[in-house]
Amino acid sequence: MTALDRTPPADSALRPWQDPGRPVADRVEALLRELTLEEKIGQLGSRWVGNDMKETEPEPGAEPLNVAPMQDVFAASGTVPLEEAARHGLGHLTRVYGSAPVTPAEGAAEVVRMQRTVIERSRLGIPAIVHEECLTGFTAYGATVYPAAIAWAATFDPGLVERMAAAIGRDMRALGVHQGLSPVLDVVRDYRWGRVEETMGEDPYLVAMLGAAYVRGLENAGIIATLKHFAGYSASRAARNHGPVAMGRRELMDMILPPFETAIALGGARSVMNSYSDVDGVPAASDPWLLTEVLREQWGFDGTVVSDYWAVPFLATMHRVAADPAEAGAQALAAGIDVELPDTLGYGPHLAERVRAGELPEALIDRAARRLLTQKVQMGLLDPDWTPESSVAEADAVDLDSPDNRALARELAERSIILLDAGTALPLAGEGREAPRRVAVVGPGAHDPRTFMGCYAFPNHVLPRHPGLGLGIEAPSVLDALRAELPEAEIRYEKGCEVRGDDRSGFQDALAAARDADVCVAVVGDLAGLFGQGTSGEGCDAEDLRLPGVQADLLAELAATGTPVVVVVVSGRPYALGEVHASAAALVQAFMPGEEGGAAIAGVLSGRVQPAGRLPVQIPRSHGGQPGTYLQPPLGTDSHGISNLDPTPLFPFGYGSSYTTFEVGDLRLSDTKVPTDGEFTVSVTVRNTGGRAGEEVVQLYLHDVLAQVTRPVKQLAGFARVSLEPGRSARVSFSVHTDRTAFTGRDLRRVVEPGDVEVLVGTSAANLPCTGVVRLTGQARHVGHDRRLVTPADVQPVGDAVGRRGGDDAGHS
Repeated sequence: MTALDRTPPADSALRPWQDPGRPVADRVEALLRELTLEEKIGQLGSRWVGNDMKETEPEPGAEPLNVAPMQDVFAASGTVPLEEAARHGLGHLTRVYGSAPVTPAEGAAEVVRMQRTVIERSRLGIPAIVHEECLTGFTAYGATVYPAAIAWAATFDPGLVERMAAAIGRDMRALGVHQGLSPVLDVVRDYRWGRVEETMGEDPYLVAMLGAAYVRGLENAGIIATLKHFAGYSASRAARNHGPVAMGRRELMDMILPPFETAIALGGARSVMNSYSDVDGVPAASDPWLLTEVLREQWGFDGTVVSDYWAVPFLATMHRVAADPAEAGAQALAAGIDVELPDTLGYGPHLAERVRAGELPEALIDRAARRLLTQKVQMGLLDPDWTPESSVAEADAVDLDSPDNRALARELAERSIILLDAGTALPLAGEGREAPRRVAVVGPGAHDPRTFMGCYAFPNHVLPRHPGLGLGIEAPSVLDALRAELPEAEIRYEKGCEVRGDDRSGFQDALAAARDADVCVAVVGDLAGLFGQGTSGEGCDAEDLRLPGVQADLLAELAATGTPVVVVVVSGRPYALGEVHASAAALVQAFMPGEEGGAAIAGVLSGRVQPAGRLPVQIPRSHGGQPGTYLQPPLGTDSHGISNLDPTPLFPFGYGSSYTTFEVGDLRLSDTKVPTDGEFTVSVTVRNTGGRAGEEVVQLYLHDVLAQVTRPVKQLAGFARVSLEPGRSARVSFSVHTDRTAFTGRDLRRVVEPGDVEVLVGTSAANLPCTGVVRLTGQARHVGHDRRLVTPADVQPVGDAVGRRGGDDAGHS
């Protein structure tokens, strides 16, 4: 049977690894026995066709391509054609859809061509896994751009995030994609880091719950979810991309690792991607403690570890812990990286040379190949009826920006927008307020929908190289949406300034527009890009937390006109807004709300949409005194005069206002003394005390009063989103297992200690009116991966029925 003959004439002709009736493990072992050493190594590599980091002739007006970190790697190693790369087989095909603007049909044809090449050029004809990015949706031309991950976090709604991930996964699967490089589970430690937009905030529990939900959605759609970046990437010194991480293991284990552990245990993630960073001098890509001992031996992970792009040769070129890419490959393989992405540079033929020289155990090759082949069997790639054509059979029917997708994108956008302060100006209509007749709309984000999109959204990630194609999707700006939202108003638009730079030439026109208006809506913030091409995104780190460019100056001058100024910040990170808030008539935060962001923002401003977002990060008061995150030990909080710097945020973690009001009270504890292996219930009543229906996020925090190591003064342990009509109430109950109080002790083992635990419930980290104390009794108890990772929340109406939304985890609401 030739490699092209994928459908044998009879069952008896099946090779053992092609037989779907055999156990997966048996099929994999049979194939491993058949493969030569070079063929096993071939399965550990990848190829990114058409991305050799060479500057091609750019289109007129195209933005420059900044790939400096990769140029040295390619200059040293070179690349080979797919036909040569596939000679001994190939593990992955990299970003067939995500590298250039191709239609679904064109991309599907390329998938078929590449898979045929891999099958025909190799002896046994084993297809490759196709992977793509999916950080704000499927990163493909014309695909729905959902809100960025920081906006998912603002919803505090795991069920909604899971639905979005399932929609993304369905589109990818229909086009022959097998693996998605998402979600990002990095916990924010410094707001200046450029990739804050890709994260789900600064709290490990919030990141864990939303991350696990995203994984479930993607995996249930048949796509392998890839957790990244494992681990420590978000904690680099001075928030520099690829910067070293000065962090001890205790902080790593308590703040950074829990989301990854939860997404594996509760989400079922089948892949993990390493971090670029080195932690305390050890690069993650060559750290067997992290990639093998913790991930596999302690957590029981049995999927694949894939390298972040070029992370393997970076061990030589950037970390300088390996002499060359060949040695880097040996180190990474020994540590536990199974597949090198996006191209084969460290896992090439030199691995075979090292095995034959006795310098590298062949068992390490077998270990990695076994894991990768297991996934190929599970995905059906080795079944006798699989063909490249069958993998994209649904391509002609795929609408990558379908009405259902857009409706979901709008729901996410609307639920993510955070009303920081309605002030004197919002809502613009209703609430007994006459709609403004003349509205000035100004600012660099007012008429540029690219500001709604993250750096891995296709319009910002790829299309800057193809300016003639526009966005590839419909994405109304805030200006467009306000004109639709307020059809009777006279709306004048002036840009005022760019997102970056010091050009003030547009100020006067913007100020004139504001003076002539009843209200001014100023839209400021970020424009995402890559490696310095934007103000947010990968490699776009900030020196401080001032609004970029001269945007703060524009806001100050607008406020001086005397016209009420509604400030809308559309950004990928929180900026210091103390001075802005002092002069604004209202303040709204939108974290890159995606293609439907314009309509969502306009709806919140008009009052049609009830704001429901909550802050997954703090909003700092001053640009230089930012506190890091709310998760501070006692010495990280207000020092009462010992330091002249006040770390108190302008708006705290978990905060969000609305056009109604809520009251949380009547705390009840099922027990005040509980053994260290016990469980207790915390319940409160939440009541809508305003005049409109709305949603509140009830938040449970715990504080370990006395511990063997310093602990955060408060830490989120549970949350529940509650929908209530005016005057209605609901009882919210949290089931807290003592495992949820565990932390990493002095001996680096996770422990539940006896002693007092303070229970705090409210609506943000700074508004916790309900407090109590539970005493844990008995002996200290060490816990492991089998501990309880979730605090289930239950919402029950008080009196008449109320709307109900799930709690922390879709399976525990």
